[in-house]
Formats: sequence, structure tokens, C-alpha cells
Amino acid sequence: MNDSDSSDEIFLGRQPILDRDHQLVAYELLFRNGLKNAAEVEDNLVASANVISHAFADLGVEQALGPYKGFLNCDEALLLSDILEILPSDKIVLEVLETVEITPIILERCKELKARGFTLALDDFINDVEKYKTLLELVDIVKVEILPFDPEALKATTEKLKHWPLRLLAEKVDARDQADYCHQIGYDLFQGYYFARPAIMAGRKLGHSQLALMRLMGLVLEDAETGQLETVFKQEPGLSVNLMRLTNSVATGCRVRVTSLRHAITVLGRRQLQRWLQLLLYTNPSGKGGSSPLMMLAATRGRLMELLAARLDSKGEFADQGFMTGIVSLMPALMGTPMDEILKGINLAPAMQKALETGEGRLGALLTLTQALESGDGSSCHEQLLKLPGLTHTIVNAHLTEALCWANSINQEQE
Repeated sequence: MNDSDSSDEIFLGRQPILDRDHQLVAYELLFRNGLKNAAEVEDNLVASANVISHAFADLGVEQALGPYKGFLNCDEALLLSDILEILPSDKIVLEVLETVEITPIILERCKELKARGFTLALDDFINDVEKYKTLLELVDIVKVEILPFDPEALKATTEKLKHWPLRLLAEKVDARDQADYCHQIGYDLFQGYYFARPAIMAGRKLGHSQLALMRLMGLVLEDAETGQLETVFKQEPGLSVNLMRLTNSVATGCRVRVTSLRHAITVLGRRQLQRWLQLLLYTNPSGKGGSSPLMMLAATRGRLMELLAARLDSKGEFADQGFMTGIVSLMPALMGTPMDEILKGINLAPAMQKALETGEGRLGALLTLTQALESGDGSSCHEQLLKLPGLTHTIVNAHLTEALCWANSINQEQE
């Protein structure tokens, strides 16, 4: 993919896929051209062996997926292409697009791919059981886009699909009540950002642990004494347990066993401590293991913004602001509290405040770019790059895979 050829401005996006316990299990990998709409990309780009090969061979998408599977859209040309032979069959779910005509050649190819170890999915199923009957005998997963259906119609379609031993995936789930309904009628997998949509209640205030974390983040920004930080941590045992676990994790690069809060604070250093405090917001406050998809999203968003900010400005302060802007941007979803309420609790630099409130400035453009990557909006990615001279789609894609790897390492330490 050559930066000089604008027709090759391909952005790598990904959308999370969750299980019935709302835990992350996979990503759908999205390849979006910054100068074309999604439909044109589906028709013309997904069959490009070049793009797929580059993503896996050069960008390291397989490593970036970590323990999760990757769903990949396949039109007829890609299904029949030799490029699939180089992909890791245990990591990739091949989605047969609804535009593929189910011919004997396609059915034979699907059987061959299954024999090679690939999981097969049928994308965007609407209601045509007869049309897909022979394919339904072969695929492992059927993706149903829930938007065209009212609840009763969705239930009727779901019942038809239960005649086969399939896993059902509800696609474009944007609200928790949609996920709950699909769960109730038999769906196993859920795709969409419903877990990151803030359910904000008017007048809701931050909880005690949240306030403590906000206070700690403020103290670190003000370069307070270690003793002051230690005092606040001691009032929150769950947070202290999490700090000790994170400090002792391989992700921090710490080679000595940390045995006290003061030691942890000293070993981490202020910059690293600030980062961990931001991530602690997204971990289980009881100190028990397990992390949420929201933490994975926050960690990836923060790290990507940090890496891109460092490219734009070599001063460490701007990169730190990038990380924190990414983390704080998801706090309304985490806390169920409006952004203006959250911003009252912490003293942020004006550029960060502006980015979070209005999307202005370089940090605002970085935040919008990162969100556009998450939703697979190629044209918006292109627009934001025009505001960020020095960044290219190649740099953005490389840093996204790096950010995903980093977020996976954090996630593994939480389990």
C-alpha cells in the first residue's frame, strides 16, 4: 500500500464481538478506503489479496488479535482466492457475504475451507432460508443484522435458524436492551458498541471509588507528594490491590517484586502511575480479575492516541495528553455520568478539555480519527488526516495494531 497512491488509502478498522456474558471474543476486521464509501469497498476492495496480505504479513494483524478471533468479509473472488491459504485458519472466521451466489463451486470451496480448519459464517442474513439452505448446512455462525426487524419478526427469523446447529450473532447492536432481547431469544454473539454507549441518568453523581480515582489523577497531575497519594490509596483497598497487581505485571517492565504502596508508586514513576490510574478506572474495583470490553476499548483508544500524538510532537507531554484524552473520552459510558460532570472532578489542560467537549484542535482530530477507525468510517478517517499533517494511513494502521497488542497485554494481566 503506497502512500503516494491515494486510491490505496485503506484504513484498518475493527468492531468488537461479545459473547452471552458480554465478554470480548472476536473482532470483525474492516478494510475501508478513505475516498470511497463502504458499499464500494465491499464490492471492490475486500477481494483485494494485496490488502489482506499486507494486513497480516506487514502489519502483524494476527499478533494484534491476541487471544481473539478475527472475522473477515469474503466476496466470491476472495473465497476462491489463494490468499486464504496463508491466513491462520484457527484465528480467522470467514464471512460469506450475502452478495455471494451459492453455486456448487462456492459450496465445494466452503467445504474445503472448513476441512482446512476455518470457521465459516454467513453475513447479513435477512429471511431467505430457501436461498441459503445448502450453505446453512455448512456454516458455523449466522450473522443477523437486527435493524430491519421489529422484535416479533426478529424472533420468527431466529426460530427458523434454530433448525440448524448454528451459533447466532446479532449484528449492529447499539443499545443494551437490544442485546438483552437478542440474548433472551437465543443469540450467542453480539456485535456493536452497545457496551460503550453511556446510559446517563440525570443528577447522577460519581461514586466513592470513582471520586477517589479522580482525586488521585488530579494529585498526580499536580505532582503531589508520594505520601498524599499513599493516603488516598489506603482508603480504597480494592484500588490498592489493583495497583499492586498492575505494578507487578510484565507489562510495566518491572523486574522486582513490589510489596508496598509507596514502593509501587516509586517504581512506576509519575508518568506510568498516571497511565495506570486511568486504566484502573476500567478494572473491577473489588480487585478481582477479569476486564471488560470497555477497558479493552479504552486501553486501545488511549494507546493509539498516545502513539499518534508522539508522531506529531516529540515532546512527551503531548503524547501523555493523547493517552489521557482517549481514556477520559469513554468515562461517561463507564460511570453513567455526563462529560461535564466528569470534567469538574479533574483539572485538565485546556487542549484536552476542548477536545473532549467540542472535538477541536489536534487532540480533537486525533480523538475523532480514532473513533472513526472504530466504526469503520473511512471517509471520516480521511478528513481527520487532512487536519493532521505528518500522519498517513500507513502510520495509523501500524500504530493501531501496536495499540491492540498493548491492550491485549494489559487484558491478560487482569485475568
